[in-house]
Amino acid sequence: MKKCQHKFPKDFLWGGAVAANQIEGAFDVGGKGLCIADINEFKGDLPPEKRENKEMSLEEVNQLLNKKNGNFPKRYSIDFYHHYKEDIQLLAGLNIKSFRTSFNWARIFPNCDESEPNEEGLKFYDNLIDELLKYGIEPLMTISHYEMPLNIAIQYNGWYNRKTMDMFTKYCEVLFKRYKDKVKYWILVNQINLFHIESFNHLGIPSDRVDNLMEAKYQGLHNELVACARAVKIGKEINPNFQLGVMASYGIPYPETGSSEDNLAALKYSQQEYYVTDMAVNGEIPYYMYRFYEDNDLNIEIIEQDKEDLKNTVDYVSFSYYYTSNINSQSQGRFHNSHIKVTNDWGWGMDPLGLRIALNQYYDRYHLPIIISENGMGFYEKMNEDGTVHDDYRINYIKEHIMQIKEAIHDGVNVIGYYPWGPIDLVSCSSSEMEKRYGFIYVDLDNELKGTGKRSLKDSYYWYQKVIASNGEEL
Repeated sequence: MKKCQHKFPKDFLWGGAVAANQIEGAFDVGGKGLCIADINEFKGDLPPEKRENKEMSLEEVNQLLNKKNGNFPKRYSIDFYHHYKEDIQLLAGLNIKSFRTSFNWARIFPNCDESEPNEEGLKFYDNLIDELLKYGIEPLMTISHYEMPLNIAIQYNGWYNRKTMDMFTKYCEVLFKRYKDKVKYWILVNQINLFHIESFNHLGIPSDRVDNLMEAKYQGLHNELVACARAVKIGKEINPNFQLGVMASYGIPYPETGSSEDNLAALKYSQQEYYVTDMAVNGEIPYYMYRFYEDNDLNIEIIEQDKEDLKNTVDYVSFSYYYTSNINSQSQGRFHNSHIKVTNDWGWGMDPLGLRIALNQYYDRYHLPIIISENGMGFYEKMNEDGTVHDDYRINYIKEHIMQIKEAIHDGVNVIGYYPWGPIDLVSCSSSEMEKRYGFIYVDLDNELKGTGKRSLKDSYYWYQKVIASNGEEL
């Protein structure tokens, strides 16, 4: 009889995850063009749960571009661009085995449609990746993480236009060739199923440039998934040993009650959440999508070549995990899980057992290796006068989730990596605020990016350091 695995594998990828648009800054340095994230404005006059950047019209884009006194924190962030060496040295001190970050598409193709990439932008990533490798840190590189060149949205209507597929695969080919001997693990697109929440950030479709926004989103997502499959083929031809993965945001809801109606609602909603991973892993459009398109009167252009391209499938599945939610037959979408306590100022609840459920669900469905590519919770916190940050709440959050990963491994799930978000304080994705802090490393900047920028180590830094050194045995 096969023996159960009771411990983390010896080669487990203990890591940390960030995104270029949330840490690099230097938005106008080295030939970089504007990316979509560069026009994410911090809306400090709104309550935390209302600060997200969702839909955006071309008119709103132009207003933001012409705004002289707006607060756009992602343009500057923690200036990792100029401090990556000392920051990577601090991350190496954590004992991390792997670091997940992204390429900023607009740093490499500033306007998206250039014939040649921006060499100065590529040089930055040459140096960044070499610095990681110097410390024995495995790069996990995301190719598209809300850094689409803004010009793609303005001139081409983002992923709604099939020309974007060619621009994306060209971009991928440049990266695959450049780093074929230095990067093994790749995520093609960050949280690809969040297209309905991070709509403009992700798809780059101006809401006033299409007649049917819902149809345009699903068309854009289809185009993006086909482009990812094409990229897999290109990548495998360049280096057959590449590990190319799909990434989702975990959003499978619990039925609010045990009723058949609520269970059916959860099933239907879950199918929409699984749609992207089903397509990337199985190599075809899922059967349930055809009825969904029909029921919602969506006319999605699917050509025969798309079906052929989709046969190029991924090597592993990854997902971000933050919290869980409920659904019932009357709701129009997920809502907060009423069975768990709200534990931060943004209305998030902590459900570590849900991570074990998520890991089993994905592994049951795909039987592929799994990477948890994001997991964390943001908190308001201040550094003490002696330079310390006592963040027991963060230690508890990460510890409880690691315990459930270990249980999932005992269940038989092939989990190969864990990447807390984000190991160093950074600008929040959804609300563009600096003071929503995730890191093991404190960065002295506020929501106006005022401060010294000094890096300080929180209690959680030393705790996670020991966790990794013990390969998850010492929690």
